[in-house]
Amino acid sequence: MSQYRIVHTTGYRYGTGANDSFNEARMTPLTSRRQLVLSSKLDISPVAWTHSYRDYWGTSTVAFEIHEPHKDLRVVATSTVDIHDVVRAAEPVGWEGLADPRLRDRFVEFLSETSYVKPHRDVVRIADAVRKSSANPGEAVQKLSHRLRERVEYLPGVTQVHTLAAEVWEAGAGVCQDIAHLTLGALRHIGIPARYVSGYVVQSSDPAVGEVQVGESHAWIQYFDGEWLGYDPTNEAVPSGTHVEVGFGRDYSDVAPLKGIYTGAGGSEMYVSVEMTRLT
Repeated sequence: MSQYRIVHTTGYRYGTGANDSFNEARMTPLTSRRQLVLSSKLDISPVAWTHSYRDYWGTSTVAFEIHEPHKDLRVVATSTVDIHDVVRAAEPVGWEGLADPRLRDRFVEFLSETSYVKPHRDVVRIADAVRKSSANPGEAVQKLSHRLRERVEYLPGVTQVHTLAAEVWEAGAGVCQDIAHLTLGALRHIGIPARYVSGYVVQSSDPAVGEVQVGESHAWIQYFDGEWLGYDPTNEAVPSGTHVEVGFGRDYSDVAPLKGIYTGAGGSEMYVSVEMTRLT
């Protein structure tokens, strides 16, 4: 077991200032089978009206409004989380189980090809070939991830937050969000329910206790084979004790850490930093 304190700071700088802003923050880790949230708080500046709730997907969400002129919006999420080692709790259902109409109806939202994840025709061909050669869904996930990563490298700055999976394939490069979208589209095409995971990851594989580490917002996927199982396609590995889950959804649009609208004449610039400190 590992325990981390996470400080996620993000916000906007408005060129000519904002008169009003309306926002949603999804920055607080969730309690799940593999992690327990011990404490969390969200500090917003300027002072805002807030409303906290669980969204449709179960992600902790804070909606807030600011009704005064402001040039900067700053949101700081501070959390302490225990990360546990987990073992499989359910038997795999295999290809036959995934083809059951009742299961497909149950997970229809995680089988749909949203605009973010809709696969390129080349990815469709690769996915079909992987499906034929894989004895089970777990094998297909790893094979497919490897095939996609052979073609698409991790390279910041090539894509934007609204770049689609098909465009990422054409560019041959992207970041974790893009690689997750690529993988989701391919998995859903061959009938494996898969969902987008938003969270945090520390850059060091074995951080020293008490030392503040540079972390980052990260994206990976979970697929269903009797239970939800995690896989990090960017790193081609099962998520480790350095991965902290924040929320799930069909794609990035369901779990964006901070999004909103504002009134004002000028543009805006977003900033982000994540610090993670291993406590035990």
